[in-house]
Formats: sequence, structure tokens, C-alpha cells
Amino acid sequence: MKKLKQQIDQAVAVLQQGGVIAYPTEAVYGLGCDPKDLSAVKKILELKQRQKEKGLILVAASFEQFKDYIQPLEKEIEEKLLASWKNQTHAITWLVPVKKETSEYLKGQYDTLAVRVSHHPMVRKICEQFDGAIISTSANISTQEAARTAEQVKHIFTDKINFIVKGETDISAQPSEIRDALTDQIIRTN
Repeated sequence: MKKLKQQIDQAVAVLQQGGVIAYPTEAVYGLGCDPKDLSAVKKILELKQRQKEKGLILVAASFEQFKDYIQPLEKEIEEKLLASWKNQTHAITWLVPVKKETSEYLKGQYDTLAVRVSHHPMVRKICEQFDGAIISTSANISTQEAARTAEQVKHIFTDKINFIVKGETDISAQPSEIRDALTDQIIRTN
């Protein structure tokens, strides 16, 4: 237990200092940083060789952690999102209307932002202690297969990540499905 707390403390300290972490999510390892630190966000895009126009996903421990980035939602839409995140067997990332001041590095060329409340205990603990949402993009070079272990992250990025949280992913799980919150249109199946 102490080792887990030390990892969480270290990950949060790196986030607060503008660094990039790699951490286990439900299906794959993710790369994360403070979404408000644009130099860290740019570093993730460079590491992945990803174009900023594509946008990024934010992950959090609670819906409230997205409030700085997204527009208020109608009650029934918010309830739909919250209900979907209670289902631990089927991760869904929702595209929701974004606030105008949200950086193009987060939203890309879109007027929506991809958000997900995670069920992964490590992600939840990091976001709770960090007291906010973090970037969650797969740990890989764009178009290549995502890392599912800390060792694979280290192999792909060598020493370019500030801290790698050691933990488990569900090897049989697929990356989250992505849906439009307003239309229910499926953008990416899992």
C-alpha cells in the first residue's frame, strides 16, 4: 500500500511541476499531464507525433473535474453521461460542447471535448489527489499500437517521460468507445 501511495504522490508532483506521466488505464497505458499547462500538452503531442487538430481526451475521477473546460449540459444529458460511467464493463468517452476559452490543443479543430470518468483505481487516485482532470491519450507513437505495460512505455519513449506509474491494464479490454453526447452517434467503437 505504501508503494502505491508513493507512486501516486510522485505522479501528482510531476503533474504539478508541468511534467508528463504514463499511467495504466482500463485498456492501455496513457500519457498524461495537466491540461492547463500548454507546454506539457505540447510535449505529449510531440512525443506521440500527433497533430493538435485531432484534440485530446480528458479523464477524471468525477464529472465536476471537467467543469472548467465544458459548457453546462442539460440535466438529462448529464444524467446519461453519469449513468454510462457507472457501467464498469464498458468504458465510454463522450464528446461534449466545450467552453470557447478551452485551448485548441485540447479540443483540436472541434467545438467539443472528449471526456471520461475513469473506473481504473490508479487513474481515480491520481485525479483525486491532483484535484482535477488530466490528459489521457494512449501511450504510443500515432498510428502505432498502444503500450499495455510500463515496460512497453519505457521501450517506446525511453527516458522522455518524467514518471511512469506501474500498474495493471486489462489486456483483454479495448480502448473506450467514443460517442457524441448530444446525438449519441458512435464516433469510435471499442
